[in-house]
Parts: sequence; C-alpha cells; structure tokens
Amino acid sequence: MTTDLHSLADLSTFALVVQHRGFRQAARASGQSASALSESVRRLESQLGIRLLLRTTRSVTPTEAGALLLSRLQPALNDVASALDVLNDLRDSPRGTLRLNVPVSAVLFFLQPIVDQFMRKYPDILLDIVIDNNFVDVVASGCDAGIRYGERLEQDMIAVPIGPLTQRFAVAAAPAYLARRGIPEHPRDLLQHACLRGKFLSGAIFPWEFERDGQKLSLDPSGPLIVTPTVMDLAVNAAVAGHGVIYLFEEWLAPYMASGQLQPILQDWWLSFPGPFLYYSGRRHLPAPLRAFVDFIRAPDGAGQGSAAAVQKKKIAR
Repeated sequence: MTTDLHSLADLSTFALVVQHRGFRQAARASGQSASALSESVRRLESQLGIRLLLRTTRSVTPTEAGALLLSRLQPALNDVASALDVLNDLRDSPRGTLRLNVPVSAVLFFLQPIVDQFMRKYPDILLDIVIDNNFVDVVASGCDAGIRYGERLEQDMIAVPIGPLTQRFAVAAAPAYLARRGIPEHPRDLLQHACLRGKFLSGAIFPWEFERDGQKLSLDPSGPLIVTPTVMDLAVNAAVAGHGVIYLFEEWLAPYMASGQLQPILQDWWLSFPGPFLYYSGRRHLPAPLRAFVDFIRAPDGAGQGSAAAVQKKKIAR
C-alpha cells in the first residue's frame, strides 16, 4: 500500500473506532459522521486486502489482523500527536482537546468550580468529560487523564491531589425508620437492618467500611435496593422515604442530614480517607492541554487542592 495523507487519515480513523469500540461513539468523539468513518475503514481494508474489524449491531472489535495493526500503529500515532502538540508551545494559549475520565462524585462535589475557572483561563481548550466509576486504563480508553482515589491507581501512574484533601463515608437513615427498627449501636448491628447498597458498573458491590480507634471493619449487609453510582439518588430518596440505612459520601448526605430528613448514626465509626487524585500515565508525552490542567491544579492560588502536596506515584492496593 502506498502511504499518503489519505492513508494516514484512514489509519487514524481505524484506531479511533477501535478506541471507542464503535462508529457512533467515535463519531461523537471526533465530530465526524459515523458513515464517513465507516467508509474510511472500508477504504483502508480494501487497500490492505484484509478485514480489520468485526462489526455487529452491538459492537465493533478488531480482528486478529486489526489488533496486530493497532499494536504497531498506536505508538506511531502517539508520536505524530506529540510532534504536532509541540506547536502549542509557540502559541500564547494552548489549544486542543482534554479528555478526562471522572466518577460521578467528582462532578457532584468539587469538579464544577475547577472546570469553570479552567475554562475561563484556557478558552481554546475543549474539555471532554467522560463519567465512569470503574477504574480504567486512561490511555487505552482514549482519555488523557482520570480522577480516582489512591487505592485504585495503577503503578506507574502520576497522581496529583485534586478536590478535598480528606473525605468521610457517612451512615444515616430516616428518623421514622430508626423509630421503627431501632438505632444501630455498632456497625455489626447493620447486618440486622435493611441497607441500601451501591455497586460498580462491573457488578461488584461496595463494601461498607468502618474505623474507630485503630479498629477496622468491613461489612456486606443486605437490603432491598442496589444501585450504581450514576443513579445513587434513588438510594438516597429511598433512605429519606424510610426504606433503610444508607452509606455514602458525607457530602452527598449532608443536605439531608442538615434538614433532618436523615439522621446520622454510628458517627464514631465513620471512615476517613484521602481525597481524590488526578492521574495520568508517566510513560507518555504530556499534551499541552493536559500539561495546562496539571499546572492549573497544582497552582498555589487555590484553583485545585493539589497544590497542597507534591506530584507523587501511587501503587494500586489490592
């Protein structure tokens, strides 16, 4: 195959479609039409004389040949992107796209003012926010960086504190529920209560963890409702309605406890933990938009809480 600008564009399109696992998803990310992307990949397959993608109504996956091509192609595309990004250093203000993978809690409790200030300072940078509570490989997922908690960060990731430096998990229930079922005096008492649970999109259910005077407990109570973080308000509303006990970020429950709709319980056992981190790969060129965001988070003007600590490497705790 003769390599020209047209072929390079088709190769980039192929990588984009695999990265986003579908033509529609890749079209949304790139601003192109799904039909144009599909035609580009068909043209590439015709030029190479081999099928690169397996297409179904639900998914798009690379064939063995496609996976082999992508493994050799992706580093080269990253090098091209890095070379073009050097031009950002010649501009007064960086431009480009910054794609962040963040959990629901980040959006609800601390990310909005950071995003607002960053957008004002860097109007030429497009922020693409992806909501995902599962831990993901940010590079493989096509994101530049993500936000997660320290115990869920992989080795070789650079981590910068962002948002609150410490947080707590609170436990609460409606006064009517507690009047009916009694107030738990120890975390193990929750095993006899109706508990409203949360789970990851992978299906793994969150454990309820407690700590007091150095003693740690981890429980898996049962109850009438399990929800993913994207619809956690269903569990909160169920707790307010008196259906059971809820265990969640203190910030999430604070307005309901302040209004008296929920009553805090077991406060001596509430688990404190370090706040979230902005994380990204330490083994790749830092694109100008991401470099600007990291510098913004670490700035001493309070835009991001990450200025309180140095950049550090975190290892995942399993």
